[in-house]
Amino acid sequence: MRRRLTDVSRPARLASSGEGPGQDELALAARNHGLPLEAMRYDVTPPGLHYVLVHYDIPPAPDEAAWRLTVNGRVRRPLSLSPERLRACPSVTTRVTMECAGNGRALLSPRPVSQPWLVEAVGTAEWTGVPLRLLLDEAGVESDAVDVVFTGADHGVERGVEQDYQRALPLDVATGDDPGVLVAYAMNGAPLPPQHGSPLRLVVPGWYGMAQVKWLREITVVDTSFTGFQQSVAYRIRRVPEEAGEPVTRIAPRALLIPPGFPDFMSRTRVVAPGPVLLEGRAWSGRAPVASVEVSTDGGLSWRRARLEPDGGHRWAWRRWSFTWSAVPGDHVLSTRAHDEAGNTQPSEQPWNLGGFANNLVQRVPVFCPDPADAA
Repeated sequence: MRRRLTDVSRPARLASSGEGPGQDELALAARNHGLPLEAMRYDVTPPGLHYVLVHYDIPPAPDEAAWRLTVNGRVRRPLSLSPERLRACPSVTTRVTMECAGNGRALLSPRPVSQPWLVEAVGTAEWTGVPLRLLLDEAGVESDAVDVVFTGADHGVERGVEQDYQRALPLDVATGDDPGVLVAYAMNGAPLPPQHGSPLRLVVPGWYGMAQVKWLREITVVDTSFTGFQQSVAYRIRRVPEEAGEPVTRIAPRALLIPPGFPDFMSRTRVVAPGPVLLEGRAWSGRAPVASVEVSTDGGLSWRRARLEPDGGHRWAWRRWSFTWSAVPGDHVLSTRAHDEAGNTQPSEQPWNLGGFANNLVQRVPVFCPDPADAA
């Protein structure tokens, strides 16, 4: 019997009770990497520490002289732009915290089988590029335009569907300036690394990572709502397969703690000395500015307000917070949660969905404080 494409591309599934990560998930985890949480000490994440998710393959290093970004579809003046031409356009640099839509998926029960993120799928970079609205203005968008579709050079198969990676934005988002979408060619002042989309990528401040199309080669303006796989099948919040679900869009508020003290190699349990311990971390939200951060040192039984630093003019980037804890001997669970100005906050019990998307469950960090008398 002949094999078909669907035979090598499995449908989505949930892990059975007690099932640990399989070789397929371990292979994904080896290809993609999260941010070591201690690297949140950097205001801007070094590119090698920034989280990476590659759906298919990193395309071969392009011959930049031959690379073209086309702008076509429902436009009056189609464009074909080289990276060199784009670098000659007016540019903007924006500091943006980017988070994978599946961050926290591995903590759900039952666990959706996919890239097994814990809480480390995040990073903050300074992206430099051309505002998308300027390119669309130059192309002359037709009055019947509805969506703007972005196509990357990465190609693969998912759930039996062969595809280029494609996502779309509504026209008002693509042409808006709050946030301003970028066609980026630099990360932290240097050309984009291959894993981050060289030579061109999309940056959509405040949106989850699936919107930030890498290896960008085509922008197509369409007069109907885009229904490609990554738009209408993947990246939908559903509880059962039959429902259409809600689209994944803006980042839900989250605060993360830089693990204090030092870790055990395997369990990652943190060890701290008795006495004052500075707790610090980062908080962000793509839905509204962060309003406050709270810290719990007793597993969520009680909460106290942390000091939240100003955003320094970087609305779309994480903000530093800090809190001084008086540690006493014993076992503790530390947690932190963010609240934004629109009233969104982090849940103590995460609502479940099939894809494991937009999971902003409160973080729990086990800490052990040894009794000095035991070492005597």
